[in-house]
Amino acid sequence: MTAANKDALRRRSVGVLFAGVALGSTGHIAAITVTAIVGLELGGDRTLAGVPAAAVVFGAAVGATILGWVMGRWGRRLGLAGGYFIGVIGALIAVAGVVIHSFPVLLLGSLAIGFGNSSNQLSRYAAADMYPAARRASAIGIVVWAATVGAVIGPNLVGVSGDFALSVGLPRLSGPYLVPLVLVAIAALLSFALLRPDPRDLADESHAGQVETPPGRVGALLRRPTVALAIVALIAGQFVMVLIMTMTPLHMTDHGHHLSAVGIVISAHVFGMFALAPISGRLTDRFGALPIIFGGLAMVLLSALLAAVAPPTEELVLLVALFLLGWGWNLGFVAGSSLLTGAVARNERARVQGVSDALIWSTSAIASIGSGVVVGAWGFATLGIIGAVIVGVVGGIVLLGRGAAAAPPRPGPPLEPAVE
Repeated sequence: MTAANKDALRRRSVGVLFAGVALGSTGHIAAITVTAIVGLELGGDRTLAGVPAAAVVFGAAVGATILGWVMGRWGRRLGLAGGYFIGVIGALIAVAGVVIHSFPVLLLGSLAIGFGNSSNQLSRYAAADMYPAARRASAIGIVVWAATVGAVIGPNLVGVSGDFALSVGLPRLSGPYLVPLVLVAIAALLSFALLRPDPRDLADESHAGQVETPPGRVGALLRRPTVALAIVALIAGQFVMVLIMTMTPLHMTDHGHHLSAVGIVISAHVFGMFALAPISGRLTDRFGALPIIFGGLAMVLLSALLAAVAPPTEELVLLVALFLLGWGWNLGFVAGSSLLTGAVARNERARVQGVSDALIWSTSAIASIGSGVVVGAWGFATLGIIGAVIVGVVGGIVLLGRGAAAAPPRPGPPLEPAVE
């Protein structure tokens, strides 16, 4: 295969990954938009309303670990398609739970929906695999950017899908779960049919021919300085982002802001999270992963301090804080993902990436639950202070670890072609 043909296949594969994430995220966000509402109706208790959302997050953590193992053994295509397929099954189970008014069935469906969302998240690594270090972050940024489609369109499908559900004799609240039933199914089919050859087989071969060694144990891989640094940075950005973002809408409504103002602030946050991902990728390729990770952490630090000092009635300051929080997270997410990919050999990447995403999603669950506890006990400003302290500590770790992170990864043996 010529270099030109291989590059064309890479571009096509990135296009397929982009489409899968756009479809998958749209279906996923449409469903989780009503998760708390459905949880309250089926659980009958406000304390249970957040449990389905927690099940989604836990499912994503489990899915990332399992799919990482699958991808490491059989290739990216089967892993991504399989994850999406389980997400479709989850949507079907959730619809059944709403129809029969069963809270346990809803939880089972939510768990599988979260599992399916792991394919959305791990798609960025499939793109990263195919490109050399100088172009890797840009490929990640394009795939992450696809989630913008879901963030914009997904919530707007809730009403339409609810009306459709009523028209076919189903409960209105089952409608949003019909969206992933269709869109995630298409993502699964696209991934299975069009990711040929497997992205793993299009991987950059710049390190080919070096000393061949078997893949290391995951525990040992996670202790490598660069791997640990990348994961710590990814977790810190995710934790602080979720910690502050979760309680911002409630904080605003408690201080007299209209829902339209809340929507504007959250839209600015989502814009920062996803829409600027291609810029984050280009910056990472231009200046390197570590400077951009540090820049992202600095931006998150600034946003946390702004959130802490913002007058409760001042919408503009919160808008700026949430936008910076979103973009700072995105800078760290893209650059951290690129650094993690380059820190391990090709035959080690999928497993390490899966465990990393599992840790990120587990962190999200802790931050989401802890956010409400902190606000209830000490107020919203405390979230910003906690976030600033965490980011400051991790920023120091990044500075101290930048020398170790420059060491090249140990190469692994050539991979066998993925199973078709």
